[in-house]
Amino acid sequence: MTTRLEAGQKAPAFTLPDQNGNPVSLSDYAGKKVILYFYPAASTPGCTKQACDFRDSLASLAASGYVVLGVSKDAPAKLKKFETNESLTFPLMSDPELTVHNAYAAYGEKSMYGKTVMGVIRSTFVIDEAGKIELALYNVKATGHVASLKGKIGLE
Repeated sequence: MTTRLEAGQKAPAFTLPDQNGNPVSLSDYAGKKVILYFYPAASTPGCTKQACDFRDSLASLAASGYVVLGVSKDAPAKLKKFETNESLTFPLMSDPELTVHNAYAAYGEKSMYGKTVMGVIRSTFVIDEAGKIELALYNVKATGHVASLKGKIGLE
């Protein structure tokens, strides 16, 4: 299992295809504050709630200089459908090999319905303009997470 990331560490670099098949790299956002979140599966109830909360908070996040990037193991075609169905307006990246999930320790053992299973650990990272992690949050809840995150970064 990969060691969890902590504030102050350099965020692992990545390039992944988005919902349109276009490559998206962390370096594309150098000089900007990035909220990078990992979610288990597009179009599932919890992931839909979380994505819609980010969508609905995008204006206030953008006004404070943040961009939002979502990552799942779903194929770009499934992410495109998710984007269309939920009117999402931020990049959703596909990581089927779990390379980036593993680099961020967002895949591993987790408890689900009382059983230990291997899977995506719902996680969020706030990355500063210099590419350093400001905040690393693991095992976040889908519902209420964005409001909680905004409080942690001083936006509410």
